[in-house]
Amino acid sequence: MSNDVANAYRNNRVGPVLRAGPLTEGVIEAAQEDNPGKTIRVDDKVAYVRIDTEGELILRRATLERTLGRPFRMSELEVNLGSFAGRIETTDDHVRFYYEKTL
Repeated sequence: MSNDVANAYRNNRVGPVLRAGPLTEGVIEAAQEDNPGKTIRVDDKVAYVRIDTEGELILRRATLERTLGRPFRMSELEVNLGSFAGRIETTDDHVRFYYEKTL
């Protein structure tokens, strides 16, 4: 058994799983900008894209508006959200994916 598999239960990766579409690139860019110092992993599966990082990932409405080049309501993200990893906190100005496993 590989070390990765043996330690999978310690996974604290969080973030959205988006249906592939016009929002995807803007969300990826916003995730990288809104989470400085974090490695943002993007797993493109053609029909959907998993965007995640360790512990906490924040997406701000102002950043999404800039990356998409248009006004943006956070409810638009929810419509394109096929799934997500972690817990979710939503406001009119940001969405936060977070989780911390303690063993």
